[in-house]
Amino acid sequence: MKKGLTIVLCLVLVFSFAACAQKEKATIAEIKVGVSMPTTSLQRWNQDGDNIKKQLEEAGYTVDLQYAGDNEIPLQIQQIEDMIADGCKILIVAAIDANQLSGPMTAAKEAGIPVISYDRLIMGTNAVSYYATFDNTKVGNLQGQAIVDALDLENQAGPFHIELFTGDLADNNVNFFFGGAMDVLQPYIDSGVLVVPSEQTTTALCATENWNTEKSQERMEALIASQGYGPNGKKLDAILSSNDSVANGITNALVAAGYTEKNFPVLTGQDCDITSVKNMIAGTQTMSVFKDTRILAEQTVKMVKAILEGEEVPVNDTTTYNNGTGIIPTFLCEPVPGNASNYKELLIESGYYTEEQLG
Repeated sequence: MKKGLTIVLCLVLVFSFAACAQKEKATIAEIKVGVSMPTTSLQRWNQDGDNIKKQLEEAGYTVDLQYAGDNEIPLQIQQIEDMIADGCKILIVAAIDANQLSGPMTAAKEAGIPVISYDRLIMGTNAVSYYATFDNTKVGNLQGQAIVDALDLENQAGPFHIELFTGDLADNNVNFFFGGAMDVLQPYIDSGVLVVPSEQTTTALCATENWNTEKSQERMEALIASQGYGPNGKKLDAILSSNDSVANGITNALVAAGYTEKNFPVLTGQDCDITSVKNMIAGTQTMSVFKDTRILAEQTVKMVKAILEGEEVPVNDTTTYNNGTGIIPTFLCEPVPGNASNYKELLIESGYYTEEQLG
């Protein structure tokens, strides 16, 4: 009799635990997370969105993932407002324009909805709870150092000709990318080892609207015409490009001007987009900084879970990123340089790409 009673009690406990687990799972599934991405026109944002959605759903959350067309600011604002109205409990936002989201951010704060600024820091609002990104100053450092190493600037007198490209001024990261690169390159410019023939050296003059490939191509074409660059003209030794979409436009212009892998200038990038990796293999781009969006997504999901469960949110930088209203607690992921020598280990063996994608 006692044995039978024990079995019954055990079964009751098992079913109770199972019911509790099922209830907990159902509770998590009822939590909706809003994810706002800027555009589908760039490979990296499609990957970011997919990675975040996949990992959040694996954690049990319901996800509302929205892309704002082709960097359409009014659409992003409307999408975020809709997420708030639809009952999202937390927002992950990669801003198109870091200075244009104060309205929906205020609405989120009034509704008690935490906001994680994703990869691009939202400026001018106290509604941002946390920031998840990569070490963007280091991204620029790596790009600048790649130029120093490729031209052996420490052991050369020069002068070497260089032109400078960065991204959209509405993206606060530009200040870190460009600033980090110039921290490395400026001493060589000051000493005359590097020369910028166009004299376009400020962030504003080197900017590329929306990080657009066509815009960077147009500017590179204008520089080729105005400075007389070409395989048989003025030598162009290096080009700093803050990311791959900008680098692709530069590459298009240089190839059209007659440059080949045998005389291509040193050219930097960021994101290891498929086109740029193929260009690295072909010899028409020197390097690209790899930012593994799987790692950034994983870290962002950890932050979401900690916020929703009332636990300590993991951050590793509480001094650097001020959005105009104060320091935003931040987690910085590590960027890694990629090139033709290490892309297989970095990108294929890690499962980020397949050989077929890069073939």
